[in-house]
Amino acid sequence: MNSQPLPLEVNGLTKKFGDFTAVDHVTFSVQPGEVFGYLGPNGSGKTTSIRMLCGLLTPTEGTASILGVDVFKNPEQIKPLIGYMSQKFSLYDDLTVLENLQFYAGVYGVPESEEKKRIDEILHLAGLEERTSSPTLELSGGWRQRLALGCAIVHSPKLLFLDEPTSGVDPVARRVFWDLIYEMASKGTTIFITTHYMDEAEHCNRVAFMYRSKLMALDTPASLKSTYLHGAAWDLAANPLLETVDELTKTDGVAQASLHGDRAHVILDSTQWSPDQLTKYLAGKGITVNSIETVQSTLEDVFTLLAHRGKIGEAA
Repeated sequence: MNSQPLPLEVNGLTKKFGDFTAVDHVTFSVQPGEVFGYLGPNGSGKTTSIRMLCGLLTPTEGTASILGVDVFKNPEQIKPLIGYMSQKFSLYDDLTVLENLQFYAGVYGVPESEEKKRIDEILHLAGLEERTSSPTLELSGGWRQRLALGCAIVHSPKLLFLDEPTSGVDPVARRVFWDLIYEMASKGTTIFITTHYMDEAEHCNRVAFMYRSKLMALDTPASLKSTYLHGAAWDLAANPLLETVDELTKTDGVAQASLHGDRAHVILDSTQWSPDQLTKYLAGKGITVNSIETVQSTLEDVFTLLAHRGKIGEAA
């Protein structure tokens, strides 16, 4: 028996603009019902990747398929299969909440016999039942975000692309939005999401980290932390504190040093340092270390380390 095609398969995806390579031979696949995080700093190739995968941009090299449909050979065939919510809300401010949903239902070709039922489902899912007649222009960022999501899924897509959807909204709105994501995923929608927020990335089933057009790592959040950070995140109580951070930033084997409250947070990129060795080294710089504590690592630590290695690789 043939297995069902995956929601998304990408092989060697590459996009060049002249001499600049925006996406460099990226390969991965996404499983059904997965919340897949696609992460990286600005300029790493995330949005360019999504534009190619939505059939909006032709790749220089590589292939991609959505539920078995070739994205680049048959871009029109993938449109009913996907939803896309961009970084900027593509809503019509002069329309009400209901009118926006009705408009997008028409754009996506939702049959008239199903339109009311589908819009009612979305209004309930997004908690917008009491705001159907509200002008979109008057909605707060969090409510606009919910409406934009509703417009992106009005045609019940199997694969949903969310490009930094929580940028610029408050923490409460972000949490509500992620509740909506989990609910959709539990019902079978596959979610492909880019985000700058590492706390959000922790909630993805798997995350891919892009850096300067290349895919540097791909795994579950827990596996990424165990693979790349073997007790390599430390908090130092030291005096003077600012000088400690400055000195560590220049120290070989340290990927990053930053202030975390009244501690210096250190991400190591080698095993050359033990707590005693680092204490002695800093003492020689006139810095007193009162304690060094190994702390629970985060995805932010992982990505800082990977970005540091990427920079070293470029300089080599």
